[in-house]
Amino acid sequence: MKVIICGAGKVGTSIAKHLVSQNNDVTVIDQSLDLINEIREKVDLKTINGSASNPSILKKAGADETDMIIAVTLQDEINMVACQMAHTFFKIPRKIARLRSEDFLNPIWRDLYNADNMPIDLIISPELEVAKSIERQLKAPGAYDVVPFLNDEIELLSLPIKESCPLIDTNLKNIHELFQENLNKEKDLRASILGINRGENLFIPKKQDTLKVGDLIYILADKNHIKRTMNAFGFNEKPIKKIIIIGGGNIGFNLAKDLENVNSDISVCIIENNNDRANVIADQLSSALVLNGDGLDQAILDEANIKDADMMLALTNDDETNIIISAVARKNNCESLILVNNSEYNKLKDVLGISKVVDPRKITVSKILKHVHKGRIESVYSIGNNQAELIHAQVLKSSKLLNKKIKDSNLPDGMRIGLIKKINQIIIPDKNTLIEENDEILFLCMTNDLKIAEDLFKIREAY
Repeated sequence: MKVIICGAGKVGTSIAKHLVSQNNDVTVIDQSLDLINEIREKVDLKTINGSASNPSILKKAGADETDMIIAVTLQDEINMVACQMAHTFFKIPRKIARLRSEDFLNPIWRDLYNADNMPIDLIISPELEVAKSIERQLKAPGAYDVVPFLNDEIELLSLPIKESCPLIDTNLKNIHELFQENLNKEKDLRASILGINRGENLFIPKKQDTLKVGDLIYILADKNHIKRTMNAFGFNEKPIKKIIIIGGGNIGFNLAKDLENVNSDISVCIIENNNDRANVIADQLSSALVLNGDGLDQAILDEANIKDADMMLALTNDDETNIIISAVARKNNCESLILVNNSEYNKLKDVLGISKVVDPRKITVSKILKHVHKGRIESVYSIGNNQAELIHAQVLKSSKLLNKKIKDSNLPDGMRIGLIKKINQIIIPDKNTLIEENDEILFLCMTNDLKIAEDLFKIREAY
């Protein structure tokens, strides 16, 4: 597949690395020569220095023969115009744009984005996606990440294995039975461990592998069994009732608004340093308390009643400020969740004493990759610094898996099926499970085997 990526920043670079690793033909456009030179050193691809909104630049990038354009520059207007040029002059079939402006994302303008007006097939808003991700994490205290699949019926949990975990040194083969024993013999716990991150190494565990302190595990669970699953791993955190958000930008504001829209019982206080912005968001929120001041000022935190808060969320645009806020949270005996744009800080969260880290780049990249795969791929989530993907795919008549038992399916070593939905039933499969038409499969696949996975589910689809 031939893809043009507009924007050589962190998101564009991550997508480019991923697509090149799967042998796609990728060209990156950016106005910054420094960013162009930087990405050229990291990835083997074609680069063009110029504006992606210029049709001559798109033509130079090979737009006449391109299957997809992904516009992720820092300017909404360039992303929108690039998609318009791609449609009008080059008939590029698939157009994805990242938009950040609240005005462009306002639902009253949703009719703008169609083939007759602004032809964008998919709009990605990092701020809205991050706000949704944080909201999910608030519902599962202790999890590093919570990602929905199968129309929110299944969730992917990223759980750190701590010394309090009762399943340490237990064979994965025995864990499901132990789930039931540890949970008063409740039956039918639908949960499946797919991946383990140990140090810098992400791997698909075998039945004889055991959990170790410091591991980060990726586990799929029925949404109705989340509490039981987390209890099994030693997570008994009390529900979050009050949060203090430092930073009333798009993410902080949208999170507060989302919590109001779902009638959450979580009390919200936002501390915003800019007086005008504080007034704007206060006018649009009905129940959240909005304070104008510095989130590092103890007097403001006392006014926000930090002693009763369960978590501080550092959502400013500055990574270093967010890290300092996490230290202030610790001083006040409060958990912290911080926003970081530099993924290196994510690796240091334990050293820095940070409870949770949210990486907008990772969330944005995963959302975009969902729409890149060939075949009946419904959704995708990248894990382990893009070392693997959790994929939701549907089995069609043309699938090579159709009417085969898992043990006869010749799955690559880097692929593990976690859960299967058959009609209205979700099951944990075993080697004798028969794969049937319309089954919906959730599986983990290491990046090196993604082409094979696509081929297994592939329908006759051409971009």
